[in-house]
Amino acid sequence: MRNIVVSGGSGALGSAFIAGLARKYPRACIHNLSRTPATVADAQVRPVQVDYPDEASVQGAAETVTQAGAVDLVIVAGGMLHRGDMMPEKSLRDLSADKLLALYAANTVAPALMAKHFLPLLPRDRRAVFAALSARVGSISDNRLGGWYSYRASKAALNMIIRTAAVEMGRRNPQAIVAGLHPGTVDSALSRPFQGNVASERLFSPQYAVARMIGVIEGLTASDSGCCLAWDGSRIDP
Repeated sequence: MRNIVVSGGSGALGSAFIAGLARKYPRACIHNLSRTPATVADAQVRPVQVDYPDEASVQGAAETVTQAGAVDLVIVAGGMLHRGDMMPEKSLRDLSADKLLALYAANTVAPALMAKHFLPLLPRDRRAVFAALSARVGSISDNRLGGWYSYRASKAALNMIIRTAAVEMGRRNPQAIVAGLHPGTVDSALSRPFQGNVASERLFSPQYAVARMIGVIEGLTASDSGCCLAWDGSRIDP
């Protein structure tokens, strides 16, 4: 790995990805894409400000990143489940256009624009990976509990973006792998209001979840492109 991009680098998982990848690939240049990227003393990590989902801003970030050469790994770690009083829906009564649009913008549109502008930066002469954080609740076949309309739908749409981009990249750049990653339930601000029913052994620290997902990324092959895989490497049905 020579040139790495982590989008959403200021979040719990994004910052854990940056730290974990910096340890694993000490000679790589790591670009921290965020609305408010933190400036760190380590010259290995380069902050890049991005205003998601403004396409011009995403395109500008891609132009900045490509100055360091082809990109070996792109991690899209941003996303939204709740914000302020905007909480996941328990029933159709709670559904609103504002919630749908906000979650689609964060969970579907932003990663789609990242794919549009960063997949062309992947090298053609070697293996490279574009991975976006998805969620098991985005699986249509696995939905037995209902609720969480906007979040489920936005992640299901993301999974379709991943699958469709993988089909295109299979024709344009067969060595590129496009995949979704499910981190499990991570102890973070995103999941904190919903941790009450999660067994302690199933509530992961960001560092643990990221270490497992980096292992999954290392093991990805062309046959995994277009799929969504969990932190333990198991495939999640569409």
